[in-house]
Amino acid sequence: MNRKMIFVALVVAALVVVMVTQYTQNKDESASTSAEIKPKAGFDAPVVELPDLKGVNVQVGGIGQQLRFVNFWAAWCGPCELEAPELQEAFEKYGDQMSFLGINSTKNDRERDARNFVVEQKLTFPIVLDRKGDATNQYKVNEFPTSFVLDRNGKILERINGVVTLADIERIVKTYGGDRNHG
Repeated sequence: MNRKMIFVALVVAALVVVMVTQYTQNKDESASTSAEIKPKAGFDAPVVELPDLKGVNVQVGGIGQQLRFVNFWAAWCGPCELEAPELQEAFEKYGDQMSFLGINSTKNDRERDARNFVVEQKLTFPIVLDRKGDATNQYKVNEFPTSFVLDRNGKILERINGVVTLADIERIVKTYGGDRNHG
């Protein structure tokens, strides 16, 4: 019985070592790969046209007239629900200095849920629907919410993974000067 327990313990230990090694290698590879390809500060923002809630095409990325805040979200996302009132307040306070655009990742969501979310959250800033996932894929968004700050020349100034608060928006406007922004 003693030999059998030693053998089982050795097999379990070997399996643990193999699993930990495999996990560590996969984690390192995926982290380095995703970090290399995700658009971030200094990159040109991908240019995509998406329909707004009325069906009118809106350009994301490219040349703009002022500093832009672009927010990727989904209706099922709890942190997005927490963030929405802060973004609405920021839009009301800073909408004259920075444009706001919400991108619902409709390919990963249901359009009806997205429309209901906009109504329930009383969002008045422009919202577009990424039905095919074009923008979500080009901006390499794989978690929600994810936001980008773009200058008027279409350069990414910041990529923010996670919830953005009113204080974050105030910092962004102060740092990049609102309508007097970089570029």
